[in-house]
Amino acid sequence: MAEAKRTPLYEEHKASKAKLIDFGGWEMPVQYAGVIEEHQTVRTKAGLFDVSHMGEINVYGKEALGFVQNLITNDASRLGDGEILYSPMCYPDGGVVDDLLVYRYDSEHFFLVVNASNTDKDYTWMLGQVGNFEVRVDNVTDRYAQLALQGPLAEVILQPISNIDLSKLNYYTFRYGEIDGVPSLISRTGYTGEDGFEIYVSPEYGRQLWRKILEIGAPEGVQPIGLGARDTLRFEAGLPLYGNELGAEISPLEAGLGSFVKLNKAEFVGKVALEAQKEQGVPRKLVGLEMIGRGIARSHYPLQKNGEEIGFITSGSFSPTLNKNIALGLIRADLAVQGDMLDVLIRGKTVQAKIIPTLFYKRSRVEEQVAKSVVRKLEVKYHTSYGSSLVHA
Repeated sequence: MAEAKRTPLYEEHKASKAKLIDFGGWEMPVQYAGVIEEHQTVRTKAGLFDVSHMGEINVYGKEALGFVQNLITNDASRLGDGEILYSPMCYPDGGVVDDLLVYRYDSEHFFLVVNASNTDKDYTWMLGQVGNFEVRVDNVTDRYAQLALQGPLAEVILQPISNIDLSKLNYYTFRYGEIDGVPSLISRTGYTGEDGFEIYVSPEYGRQLWRKILEIGAPEGVQPIGLGARDTLRFEAGLPLYGNELGAEISPLEAGLGSFVKLNKAEFVGKVALEAQKEQGVPRKLVGLEMIGRGIARSHYPLQKNGEEIGFITSGSFSPTLNKNIALGLIRADLAVQGDMLDVLIRGKTVQAKIIPTLFYKRSRVEEQVAKSVVRKLEVKYHTSYGSSLVHA
């Protein structure tokens, strides 16, 4: 068996006594203080994640835009320089190779961020799609450590050590700058349902930046966050996980990602199959579930209606924010009726669940206003503390 890979922050996780697990071939922290505490930290303050296991792939060349357009279901032609979009990437039959973020430097340079366990597969797939496109595709994963600071206080905590004005960095855009003097690609993106940033730096600077952000954020309660809370956070926000809500046997239309499938653009891999699926109607649909009976619905547990199996659970967990057990399930489309009851088969016993919307959590305007009020107070505090060290480019 291959030895698990380690990120440049491995020693920091060990020093923090994190519980480490094998995740897609990487030895990663699943929790530090505990999943629920870490989850609430991100929802109310800010948390720091090591996501250096994610894959990064560069696409260069005069036909880079055309190549990316052919590769993904979303429309990269609408991106301006410095903008980002999310997209599935499909097989010809409409199944999903992976879901990824597409960063546009310019029309001849795109930066693709893919899921950790899929990096090698994705890179091989992309190389196989080059064909006659005049492009170069490079797997540059080893050149980056990636940190994510997520939560309502992320901006005010990061700003004192940033040389760019983060308030001007819009959602799903990126810029080059410096964090604690370290050259960084800084994007306003995340996988938690909260505001925040993902920061890409050379691996040798990963530990420096990790320590600095935890140090400067300590007075506001910033903590390191593991993959356990990352999963419950994304799950509450209705964000898909490859291998659960998406996969080679699940199309983006079945997964409820139709808004990221642009069938009106030129040809792309999987377009014909997805057009047919949309015209005929998706055979399955992803639904949200609230557990009525006791028990947590885990991934791949069968779902039944009147004793007949109609689908399966893709993700399920206790929701720390809602204080209830919830799940996502892929079921026959004709039975995906809001408010209807289904049965989850848990260890041979049926447990009742109600169909609800898949977006379990979304920050309310009230929460945003409270967060902004706290941020304004902290801005005064940090400006007083750091003064001229704030450089806005």
